[in-house]
Amino acid sequence: MMNRNKLYPWYFAGGAALLFFLLCFVPGILGIAFSFTDWNNFSSEIHFVGLANYKAVFLNNSEYLKYISNTLLFTVVTTIMKTVAGMALALLLTQEFIRFKNFHRMVIFSPQVMSYLVAGLVFRSMLHPTTGFLNNLLRSLSLDWLAKNWLTDLHLVFPTVMAVDTWRGMGYIMVVVIAGLLSVSPEYYEAASIDGASFFQKFKSITLPLLKPVLINVTVLNVTYGLRVFDMIYSLTNGGPGNATGVINTAVYKEFSKGNLAMGTTLSSILFLVVLSLLYFIIKSMEQREVEG
Repeated sequence: MMNRNKLYPWYFAGGAALLFFLLCFVPGILGIAFSFTDWNNFSSEIHFVGLANYKAVFLNNSEYLKYISNTLLFTVVTTIMKTVAGMALALLLTQEFIRFKNFHRMVIFSPQVMSYLVAGLVFRSMLHPTTGFLNNLLRSLSLDWLAKNWLTDLHLVFPTVMAVDTWRGMGYIMVVVIAGLLSVSPEYYEAASIDGASFFQKFKSITLPLLKPVLINVTVLNVTYGLRVFDMIYSLTNGGPGNATGVINTAVYKEFSKGNLAMGTTLSSILFLVVLSLLYFIIKSMEQREVEG
């Protein structure tokens, strides 16, 4: 068994470090290098073009800016919605008056075990404007005015996609928060009850501060997922209608499909740098909080 207090030679990790270097680091650097070229499927020659691809993203083509803004919007909204919904469900399903808690937790968590592709295809069928389950249910309840073109209306399609993604992801957040809640000593709540504290006062003064490390980890996971989202959007709308739900990774897929490999690597490099920067600041913030604690 490994002794955590003992210092082991650095070369014990040499094999893992070499594999990481060859399989992750080198391809990443090559991808960034190709973003400064005109690499494509239609020519065997590759020329250095400097920052031309990056200028095309930020200056000459608003289509790419639309993808970037959609990615940021999706990340912010789904992170907030999943965290709020997951925490609300966790608080509810740890109350003593709720019966069959484990059953409810299992039902809410179950979408997490489905693949994004399957969940997307199921919801695409359910949200079909004429034959979908949701609109047929609304019509049978004489609520025809609520039956909408959920995946084709430009004003509804992106909120619909974010709602489906929140439905799939909130169960995981709920489980993580429940684990955090169960680790909080009940003596804090008993002392607060003796002092006459209300539910919201306990939540604000005990639950939230003690759950802060859990919530930070959850936020990191949600942000990194939101910035890299592809499967859910591809299976639901394929980025459409038009570019209404297109994100960076759907744009990367389209560029590679068209043979424009340099632009695909450019968008991937931008996404990589954004994720890396955000993770750096989030981790630094976590380290600072630990020192202050």
